[in-house]
Amino acid sequence: MQKELPAYPISSVDNALRLLLMFRDRQRLRLSDVSASLDVAHSTAHRLLAMLAYHDFVRQEPNLRTYIAGPALVDIGFAAVRNMDIRTHARPILEALAEEVEETVHLAQLEGNKVRYLDAAECSRILRVAARTGQLLPANCTATGKALLAELSTEHLDELFPPGKRLPTSTRHSESSRKALDAELSRVREQGYATNTRESDEDIVSVATVVRNARGTAIAAINASSPATRLPKKKQLQVVRQLQSGARQLEEILAGIVDG
Repeated sequence: MQKELPAYPISSVDNALRLLLMFRDRQRLRLSDVSASLDVAHSTAHRLLAMLAYHDFVRQEPNLRTYIAGPALVDIGFAAVRNMDIRTHARPILEALAEEVEETVHLAQLEGNKVRYLDAAECSRILRVAARTGQLLPANCTATGKALLAELSTEHLDELFPPGKRLPTSTRHSESSRKALDAELSRVREQGYATNTRESDEDIVSVATVVRNARGTAIAAINASSPATRLPKKKQLQVVRQLQSGARQLEEILAGIVDG
């Protein structure tokens, strides 16, 4: 049943709240998105975003024209689902995976055109990849980053990696062209997982898969990182299946918290 408007509606408040509701289905918004959806002028949309940014409800991504949910909005959302913290719920799964695949396992999220490692669980082997918790690396040079980049639209990728410009690199194996990255992301979409072969570090190979929310949107990625000599291609698919199983477990936990 359609709700009845209040007797004395305040259009500016209505627009601000409608704008915030847009983040239910979209991770990122541009000024033009807000202007079109609210049917307001660009100047009005800009003022709305500026005020919400002032109160930390939205945040403009560095060097981009896109806006994402800010810390205040995220805090409210987490409170609504009983202070859910993906790291807290992922930790037991990361530890179990590290023991199962016998390699270091990471949880990561996109941060602009980079990937931030939120948490990690190291395996017990003497020779192992050190945890990268807290580190920020070029997304195009990592398995977790490529797994998440493959979920983005071409338009969003253009904002993160403008066509014709050289991509950031970490080693001589890193892909430096947008054309090469597009081809790689196409492979990721086709096979359902991403790989990193000495692209972030000369001595490391990794595979990754995404974690999705209840709406099917990728919100994080889980990887397994190994010394390059220990994860040949024939073994990668086995590890990927184990990571995908762990990702599904985490998705079920997060969905249960939201529904509970």
